[in-house]
Order: sequence, then C-alpha cells, then structure tokens
Amino acid sequence: MRQVWKVRPAGCATKAVHVACVFVLASCAAPASRSVLDGAASGGDCALPLTVGASVHALEAGTATSASLTACAWTRVAMRDDPLRRDRYGLHAVLALDPTAQEQAAASDRRRRDGHLKGALDGVPVLLKDNIETQGALPTTAGSLALAANVSQRDSTVAAKLRAAGAVLLGKTNLSEWANFRSGDSISGWSGAGGLTRNAFDRNRSACGSSSGSAVAVAEGIVPAAIGTETDGSVTCPAALNGLVGLKPTLGLVSRRGVVPLAPSQDTPGPIAHTVADAALLLDVIAGSDPADSVTHDAESRGGRYVDAVNAAADRRMLQGVRLGVLHFAVGSDPRVAALFEQALERLRAAGAVLVEIKAIDLTDLRKKESVVLHSEFHAAIDTYLAHAPASVSSRSLADLISFNKAHVGEEMPYFGQDSFEKSLTANEDDAYRVSLLDARRLAGAEGIDAMLSAAHVEALLAPTTRVAWPIDLEEADPPGDGTGSATHLAAVSGYPHLTVPMGLAPQPGTAKGLPVGLSLVGAAWSDARLLALGVAYEQIRGAFPVAPETNEVR
Repeated sequence: MRQVWKVRPAGCATKAVHVACVFVLASCAAPASRSVLDGAASGGDCALPLTVGASVHALEAGTATSASLTACAWTRVAMRDDPLRRDRYGLHAVLALDPTAQEQAAASDRRRRDGHLKGALDGVPVLLKDNIETQGALPTTAGSLALAANVSQRDSTVAAKLRAAGAVLLGKTNLSEWANFRSGDSISGWSGAGGLTRNAFDRNRSACGSSSGSAVAVAEGIVPAAIGTETDGSVTCPAALNGLVGLKPTLGLVSRRGVVPLAPSQDTPGPIAHTVADAALLLDVIAGSDPADSVTHDAESRGGRYVDAVNAAADRRMLQGVRLGVLHFAVGSDPRVAALFEQALERLRAAGAVLVEIKAIDLTDLRKKESVVLHSEFHAAIDTYLAHAPASVSSRSLADLISFNKAHVGEEMPYFGQDSFEKSLTANEDDAYRVSLLDARRLAGAEGIDAMLSAAHVEALLAPTTRVAWPIDLEEADPPGDGTGSATHLAAVSGYPHLTVPMGLAPQPGTAKGLPVGLSLVGAAWSDARLLALGVAYEQIRGAFPVAPETNEVR
C-alpha cells in the first residue's frame, strides 16, 4: 500500500535552479504599458495570448513585448503552479525556470525594434520537457533526483532550433519520471524531482504522461506551446486529456540529440499547442536532418513546409471526397467517448468525407514484441547516455540508477517501485531483441497501418486518442486501459505520424465540468503534412473548443 500523498517542501537542494529559487525574479519584471497584461486579474495574476499565432500578432501590433509575455508567464507559474503550496492542488507542471529568460526576451525586443528578427517564433515563450537538454544552468533530470546535477551546458538540437527561430526558452516542464518507464505500476505525471502534475480541467484527475507538464502548462495558459517527447503515447495522451493538439511526428523527422533516451526505435520529440496551426509552426522550426542523429537522414527530403500545408487546407471544403478509415475497434468501453467519436464522424460526413470501416486487428503479439524492444533498448541507450553525462552525475549506468533509487527510496519510490528498470537490467540487444524489433515494426507498419490504409484506399485512420482522464489515486497505479489507444500504439511502434485534435468534452456525472477527449488521425510514414492539413480542416467543422476552466486566455 502506498503512502498518502504529501507535498514535499520545495527548495533549491535538488536542482541547480529550481522554480522556487527564481520566482522572486518574476516580480522584478514590470509588464509593458498598454499591453495584453493590462487586463490582469485581481491578486496579481495576468492573462497571456492563448496561441502562438495570437502571441506573434500581439508582438507585431505592439500590444505586447517579449519581456511582458515572459514576465506574465513567470507570474502565472508563481500564481498557479507554485510547488510551495501546501494544499494538494498545485499543478506542478513547470519544474524549473531559466534565469536567462528575461535576457532572452529583452534581446528579442531589441531585434524587433531594429528589424532583425530571427524567425517565426521570435519573442514567444516556449517550455521544454525536462528530458530535453538546454544550454545554461538548468539540469536535465528526466524527473529523477539521480540527474539533479546533469547540467550539460549544451542545447539539444530541438532547443538550438527553437533559439534560432527566436523563441524564449522559458524553462523545463515536469514529466512522468524516466518517461514513465521506471515501473509498470507507475502514476502518470509523477516524478521525484517535480511531484505530481495534475489535469488542467480537473485537478483530481490524471494529466496522463509522460509529457504531462508540457501539456498542462499549455492548457493552463502559462505558455502558448511546449515541446514533449513520445515513445508510446507520451505526447498524444496528455495533449488529448488536457484539450490540446499534440503531434507525434514520423520517426526521423525531428532530431533526438540531447534528449534523454528511452527506446531509440520509437523516441521522438513533438509539439503540443492549442491549435493545429501552432503545432505546424513548431514542427516547421524543429524538424530537419541532423548529422548527430542518423535516423533523421531523410528528414530534409521527406519533410515540407507544414505551415503552408495547414494554410492551404484551412477550408472545410477540403474534406469533400477525402476517404478516411474508421477504427471502431479502438473506441473502448466508455459510452461518452463513443458518443463524441460518432459526433465527430457525423461532422466529417456532413463535410463530404467518405468514411470506411476498418476491420479489427489483434494487437496482443505486437504489445509483447514492443515490451522486449523497450526493455532491451532502454538498457543500452541509458547506459550510453549516462556514460557521457557530466562528471557531476554520479549514476553512470542503469545499475547505478537502480542503486540510487534504493538508497533514496523515500524520495524516489514512495508510491511505486522500479520493476521495469530491473527487467531492463537483464535485457540486451541480442538476437531475440532484433527479431522482436523487426516483428514489431512489421506488425504495426506493413501489416498494420499500411495494410489498413491500402485495403480501404484511405488517406488516414480515425480513432479516439485515449479514454477520459481517470481519478488520481496515489495508493494505486494508473488503472488498466479500456480498449482505447490502439491508434496511438500502432503509430508509436511503426514510427508513423499521429496527430490528436480535441473533439469534445465528456460529461462528468454530478458536476458541471467536462473532460476533454481527443480525435486521433494516423497516417503512413512521412504523411505529417497531410495529417496536419486534415486536422485543421476538422478544426473548422468542429468549431471553437473550450479552454481549461481556470485559464485566463486572451484570444
């Protein structure tokens, strides 16, 4: 039986620059006059433009500066996400703020004044999941206290590309520790370094994971966009459960250099935002070939201008005659999810889409093969990563991590153990692994998604992304699935793209609150641009989607 949840006192001991140590700086940055911050709520809170597009418009119109947007983002962290709160309901989405954020913002404002902007994101604050390295004082922890001193002093390729586009890298977000791979009995959104991230629509419910903090920070209006990473559902699930757009790109479209690995055959960073257009803009920035990551060799030749694809498709008439496959076998057992899915399908039919039913497939063997792959690859990948970590990191292998957790059981294992770590320690990239990898890719790709698309002559597959957010119970693990998530699983193992777009709010009995449910669009390898085009067309027929109840948005 696990202990009852207690918010541990926060401070500076576990991280080089913890959020609690830099909150005081936010109060020193005065918002610009006559800006979007003039509508700040009582009590010192403030409202930010909800989307990247709106943020850029405010910067261009002079109703905001990068400095004011950044100051407001810090204030919202302090007001809504404060880890020092002694009640249970702090969001715990933001793990650390970068002390250079205001300097970055001031530099952007100077560039805008001088007419020398870097790129499409110049001045826009963005957060990154804390398994993505950034240059400076912040460690990259993967949510674990074992990496509290992992200050690499280098940008990952994703961070470098964001900086090159002018984005303000505000800081790091909390995550399910080790990308939710330490235990099969884990609690999504919990980490030893950051505590428990809670759902933006209902703080008693799960935010999913492992990119929990990235999704909640966007849903709560702290930043207009964030970067997560996915191995199997870690971008799309938290995006769906928090009413957001999330894209798991084709494996190889976005570099993983400087990202703490789980399984290289499936790992990829991806954007989380309020709109498909924002996700496309983020993808335009972070996609591309990287000599330091061989899997991205074809990214330049196979990729494209994703914003252009979205702009060309922002018309509901674009759906006329488009053939889409329907995965009713992935709907699950919740009638609320089924009802929202049928509503989405009816809207697509009314817009002229041709919907084709897809025959169910058995995923049992695929899940077994994936388990072998994940455990084998994690052992090799994390050993390599830790071997090249800064000398200040004492854990140099998976075996060292297991020992660290045992030595710090009260901080690292108060609710669940490390059975996945221990299983990985005995797994290797041997012949059995290589057979499982080939089989898994075949079952998910050629005999899975590719076969479905080809047999039905459809462009993409449709399914609910996952179930409704479940109640948090720290005495128990996340509950077992109910049959949803098959599309997520197939796309993750095959390495194919997967886009989730909010499709509706599931009612909660006895309360006026609704909980978001996402619609998944899955396509063939390198069809990211087409999925984004279909996603924005669906947004047009769905209409505006509600924001999290406590978000003070500026549209």
